[in-house]
Amino acid sequence: MERLEILNDLAAVFRWTAKLNMHEGIANHFSVCLPGSNGSFYVNGTGQHFSNIKASDLVLIEENKFEEMKSKPEIVDPTAINIHGAIHKKVPHAKCILHVHSKYATALSCLKDPSLPPIDQNTMRFYNRIALYAEFGGLGFEEESEKMANSIGNHSTLLLANHGILTAAPTIAQAFDDLFYFERACETYLTALSTGKELNIASNEIAEKTAQDWENYSTDMADLHLKAIRSILDTEDPSYKN
Repeated sequence: MERLEILNDLAAVFRWTAKLNMHEGIANHFSVCLPGSNGSFYVNGTGQHFSNIKASDLVLIEENKFEEMKSKPEIVDPTAINIHGAIHKKVPHAKCILHVHSKYATALSCLKDPSLPPIDQNTMRFYNRIALYAEFGGLGFEEESEKMANSIGNHSTLLLANHGILTAAPTIAQAFDDLFYFERACETYLTALSTGKELNIASNEIAEKTAQDWENYSTDMADLHLKAIRSILDTEDPSYKN
């Protein structure tokens, strides 16, 4: 039952990410660790559009079969196995990894200075809480994937310069909540920049206090967010659970 619910949660996140237009066609990958395993994980297969993914579509990549699966790109994109495999193995809290090239986070990643100043509650949520991989080296093959994994540290949000965004968290709900609010924060920041007006940047003290407020506000908000999403999908199109 635990495994089935985890797969249902991840399938719901795929569907909702498509609804939010944060996907990139059949590219990008989400993964979640197999409960009780030491590195095996489920991930979306090759050629699957986020809007159609079902729980039963997710492919199990067993830890001792990484190299074997990389030789079968028709099943799973090898870059997914490289990136997600490296991070799941090296980052203890990364039980779920969501990687997208969403519009606003990717735009931020393309700036010479990709920092996110504290100008509203959402940007303050991530104050001093974003890891940056600043040396884009091409597609996510083995060396690039190892560098990504080494850049995360204890953070849950990794901005990939010239590339996009990745969240890594202990649960699917937390990884998606971070992804959703980071994209919203980037949208607010880039929209504010587009006005050409001077930004009203909060003090370091207020920004840090607000970030801590976010962390202490409610430990189950991410779970409630995903529960609400699944409730909508259960009414509109429960096929994600098939």
